[in-house]
Amino acid sequence: MTILSESLTSRIDRLKALADQGRVGRLRRGIEKEGLRVDGEGRIAATPHPAALGSKLTHPHITTDYSEALLEYITPIYCRPGDAMAFLADLHRFSYRKLDDELIWPASMPSRLAGNDSVPIADYGSSNVGLMKRVYRKGLDLRYGRIMQSIAGVHYNVSLPDDLWLLLRELEDDVDTPLRDYRSARYFGLIRNFRRHSWLLLYLFGASSALDRSFLPSGELPEKLQRHDEDTLVSRHATSLRMSDLGYQNKVQEQLKICFNSLSNYVNTLRHAIATPWQDYQRLGVKEGDEWRQLNANILQIENEYYSDIRPKRVTRHDETPSQALEARGVEYIEVRCLDLNPFLPLGVDEPQIRFIDTFLMWCLLSDSPWIPDDECDRLDDNRRLVVERGRDPALRLLQDGHHRSIADWGGEIVAEMGAVAQLLDRLEEGEPHGEALAALSPRLGDPALTPSARLLARLESSGESFVELMLSLARQQAQDFRDTPMDPARAALFDELVTSSRMQQDDLEALETEDFDAFLARYFERAREVRTVTPLQTGETS
Repeated sequence: MTILSESLTSRIDRLKALADQGRVGRLRRGIEKEGLRVDGEGRIAATPHPAALGSKLTHPHITTDYSEALLEYITPIYCRPGDAMAFLADLHRFSYRKLDDELIWPASMPSRLAGNDSVPIADYGSSNVGLMKRVYRKGLDLRYGRIMQSIAGVHYNVSLPDDLWLLLRELEDDVDTPLRDYRSARYFGLIRNFRRHSWLLLYLFGASSALDRSFLPSGELPEKLQRHDEDTLVSRHATSLRMSDLGYQNKVQEQLKICFNSLSNYVNTLRHAIATPWQDYQRLGVKEGDEWRQLNANILQIENEYYSDIRPKRVTRHDETPSQALEARGVEYIEVRCLDLNPFLPLGVDEPQIRFIDTFLMWCLLSDSPWIPDDECDRLDDNRRLVVERGRDPALRLLQDGHHRSIADWGGEIVAEMGAVAQLLDRLEEGEPHGEALAALSPRLGDPALTPSARLLARLESSGESFVELMLSLARQQAQDFRDTPMDPARAALFDELVTSSRMQQDDLEALETEDFDAFLARYFERAREVRTVTPLQTGETS
């Protein structure tokens, strides 16, 4: 039987009482979901982003990530997960009415590729903002190659309402601390706990245990992979190859040592990285004649290049970098970035998973979260690496405070503590959706065969299909279902309007552009080096 810490129990019990009084607001969340466009043979699409979807530079909900072929859908912020899922589903329905014979790849690991150049870099037009986005992507190609950038995933954005922050500050007897400072400090506490325990999400929701051999064009077969057939490589105990050293990893960035102990440490480390040259990148060159190869030769071209499984975020204003926004007004929300697409789910994610993640994030927030000392920072990702590569290995043991623990034992303790958090969140809902999500998903801890990564391998083994054949089969069925189901009429009208208005916005940007791109870029990085002081409160902000 798990015994909750006294501090966690106290926080939950006091918040439950306030929730019963109607004083606790709901979490707010938004979903960003990526998906490659592919042709009918499972090859990455070589066609431009469909004009019928609007401008990828200015459309608020349909854009691209790295590649011209990598669709990215962005929902508005909602208090109810089902509303975000409904909007995301309609984005898919709208797209399939415009995609002709193309499909949206349902997996995180990409479709059939034909080398680095088969991944087209996204083109955002001739405005300086659009050119900067393209040059940044050219720099990513130069540094890491395009193939890594063809991997897709789900990013999940979550924030707590101000009334909940006010209650937490009052419960902590910390009312003299300005709300934005208290909120930022507590968000960083959440992030530290997340970083210590994100292996649990990777185990439960990792869904990339197989890939097409074209993802490794060198022909080399890493030791962690085995052949399923001529075209498919698998990793028997892996949960998320996307999050392994085959996916979004960068050796240069590891020396940054960002441990998320404070906002100032985080911002200053990123500012140092975007201002510090790196010899290997200098050798690659920044500009040849009039052709830009990368934005600069520094450790990071811009802050977005920093890879992490979670980020503190703040909506930026005009002429402001992400770090400057954080520095001036504090953390507004967090972005969870470690989620694979589940190919067996039409949207790559479903509501029970969202409810589970919400409960996990609240557990991270309400649990004690000491600062991360240097020795822990050095090994912060060790458990995560073990889980992405061997998470379903019965012999695997993770390290907790000097002791080795199985995923089932340690994960079971965490989920048991999350049960009390689920009860708190369910006080704001009809029924018990958070408790039900924990009950539905926690059996995966005791039975690895229930995890998406295991289901993927089992399906490949039972059917004899290749990775591409299986994903194509799922993609075709999902496409048919999206085409056959109606859209919300008001939303369909909105999407039609956004196609036109987004194109007009891009045309206006390009027509009004007067500044030389070199001057624009120099001015951007000059501003990026500025330290932004705390700004006065704006209308609607709370002290």
